[in-house]
Amino acid sequence: MAENILRKLVNNSQMAINDGVYEIDADLQKSNKDFVQIIKTNQHATLLTEIKFASPSLGKIRTTSDPVSIASQMIAGGAKALSILTQPHLFNGSPEYFMKVRQAVDVPLLMKDIMIDKVQIDAAKKIGADYMLVIQSLFDQKFLKDIDDFISYGHKQGLEILLEVHTKEEFKNALKTEADIIGINNRNLDTLEIDLKTTEKVLEGYEKTRVILSESGIETPEDINYLKKLGADAFLIGSSIMKSDNIQEQVKKLVNAY
Repeated sequence: MAENILRKLVNNSQMAINDGVYEIDADLQKSNKDFVQIIKTNQHATLLTEIKFASPSLGKIRTTSDPVSIASQMIAGGAKALSILTQPHLFNGSPEYFMKVRQAVDVPLLMKDIMIDKVQIDAAKKIGADYMLVIQSLFDQKFLKDIDDFISYGHKQGLEILLEVHTKEEFKNALKTEADIIGINNRNLDTLEIDLKTTEKVLEGYEKTRVILSESGIETPEDINYLKKLGADAFLIGSSIMKSDNIQEQVKKLVNAY
């Protein structure tokens, strides 16, 4: 089933590529802020909050609205960086949303997409992304080849790399790469179920060498403190914030977890 889901995600990206979604005429500048340095010096929980209006597991999360307004509320609440979905299929994302936010804020931005082709990396540079997402399982399961070349190409475009893993084996492979941050996705793509213990299982016995981001299923300050004790340095939070009636206050509550 996992392969089917991954295949579907890959097919969605190929469809978007074929539709010309990433053929962008822009030259926006990324932020001048170092997200890793922010993570290392922030006295509170460092949040990378995500703007997404839908997902494969939840369907519609929030009625599509002004992404700049949402971004402003997140930053006012204390988010240090933003993740913005650019994948139109299943996620209702758009490079247009990303560019609107880029032109309005100066925090580091992650282009969140299922990256399968260098044309998407080129697009990330054009729209002013600081980070791009790479998914380890797409390489481990042979949907894509040569992760080192993919990451190197991103670095050459001036992008930092968030490399996402879900299993211990993927984590071990990720540590062999030049990825800047490793994200542990608590969501099981086989069942789409979320278990925060995924971060615990993946980090068990790990001697810290990289910045670790825990992703998915984080809803409360208690969740953040639990993950911090396991070794997570920062937290990617999307759905629980996007579903909130008061985004700014929800972010603020989570930032002040510690």
